[in-house]
This record gives sequence, structure tokens and C-alpha cells, in this order.
Amino acid sequence: MRAQYREEPCRTALNRVNGMPFNWSLNPYMGCVHRCTFCYVRAFEQRADRPSDRRYGTSIRVKVNVAEVLRRELARPSWKRETVALGAATDPYQPAEGHYRLTRACIQALAGARTPFGIVTRSPLIVRDVDVLAAASRRAEVDVSFSIPTLDADVWRRTEPGTAPPRQRLRALRTLVDAGIRAGVGMAPILPGLSDRPEQLAEVLRAARDAGATHLWCNVVHLRPGTREYFFEHLARDWPEQLARYEALFARNAYLDRRVAEPIRARVAELRAQVGIADRRRIKLEPPPPPEQLPLAI
Repeated sequence: MRAQYREEPCRTALNRVNGMPFNWSLNPYMGCVHRCTFCYVRAFEQRADRPSDRRYGTSIRVKVNVAEVLRRELARPSWKRETVALGAATDPYQPAEGHYRLTRACIQALAGARTPFGIVTRSPLIVRDVDVLAAASRRAEVDVSFSIPTLDADVWRRTEPGTAPPRQRLRALRTLVDAGIRAGVGMAPILPGLSDRPEQLAEVLRAARDAGATHLWCNVVHLRPGTREYFFEHLARDWPEQLARYEALFARNAYLDRRVAEPIRARVAELRAQVGIADRRRIKLEPPPPPEQLPLAI
């Protein structure tokens, strides 16, 4: 199914977020053509009475003025330079970015305001912005995470049908780290029974280390209504032997029982220590300009 793109201006760029490690999010696009079967955004789409099934990702909103709006918001005297998460509800480097370059413009705006930000992406398209990311890294804290839950080719193809192969993401990670950018791997979501075998986890960690990852974190799948139904539909088709187990795991809660989730997280933590993932860059932030040289808020 081909995506349709709707160019629509936005009134606000920054979104206040509750219950997350960051307080602000920024989404240049809404909707995502990656159409991952486990995508948690499907749950929010259902709650908003929008399609969460196979139609999700076929209509993409392009916030054509988002960078202009963002610059105005960052210039307000009330802005405290809190960390901004790019793409919390959609991948900021999905294919549309190749044409519109809205994420690039937003990075430049954030760097100009010395505002720290983080990016999570499944796309190697990010290497096109290595110049602005490197420049931003010298002015504020920048954190890039490539979502690579598995290197298992079969699991990747069936669960992330619209994404680039994981090893392409690792090559992109190497490019960013070599340019001095803090870039690591987010193993998320790990799928019990599909991508949580010790050898599967170890393969990702070793590949992340070899690519120069500065950090690594993980999370296990959670399935809220909207996401759960779609994921189960694909599970029944691709791994029917796992369906009954998942129905039992998520019968009462959207999140895995700790007795299932914690051993996976503990294994990743153990492997992370064994393989030796660490930030080996030598980057210093530029000192801030004296007050008389700071731009006036408008």
C-alpha cells in the first residue's frame, strides 16, 4: 500500500510529555511508513479514533512549517533548554525526510538555541545529516539511538516490513560515531520467543560494539489495545505456535510480567558488560557565548 502525503502547517512544534525520561517531544511527521507490527503508536491511533490496522502508515502528515514554529518557541524567554526527543511518535528519518528535510531544519534550530536533544531511528538516512549533527554535538548534548532489536533476518523482515536492514543501521551508526556524535543502539522491542534467545541477544551486542556504539539500552515489547490486535494477527500468520503464549502473556496487562521481562533485561545487561560497550569519543562542548552576544528573544 502506497503512502499519501498531506502537507499541513502546524501551530505548535514542541509537545509537553508526561511519564517519560524527557519533558518535550518533536515530530516533524505524523504517521510512519515503516509499519512495524509491534509499533506502540498504533494504540494511540486507536484511542484517537484513527486507523491502527494495516491502514496505519498509509497517510503521512508533513508539518511543512515545523522548523519555523520551533525557532519561535525556542526563542521564548520561558524556554529552559530542556531535552527534546525527536520522533517520539514517528521515525523522523522515514523516507519523507529525504525530500522535505524537516528533521534537518529542526536539528539546526535546536543547535542554534543550544538545546539538547535525542533521536531514535530505524533509518540509515540519518547519515545525510552527519554535518549538522556533528555541529549540534559541539553546542549541546546530542544522543542518537538506532533501534536494532535483532539481527535475525527472518524476524526483522516479518516485524519491520518498511525498514532498512539492521546492518545498514549499524553502518550508519559507525559513520556518526566517527564524526564525533554520541550514537548507540536501542534493542527495542525484544520479543519473547522470537528475538530473546541468548545467541540472538549476543549477536546484536557484539555487532553494536564493533560498530563503535557509545551506549546500548533495551526494552521488551508491550502491547496496548490497537497494537495488540494487529501484532496478534501477524503472529498468527508468521509464528502460529507462539500465539497462545502471547495471548496468555498479555491477557490482563499491556506490559509483560516482571518474571518474563526482568531475565531478558538482566541478560542484556550482563552481555553489555561482557562485550565492553563504552563511549570512547573525545568531544568537548563549545563554551556558550557571553551574554551580550546571545540573540534577543522574540
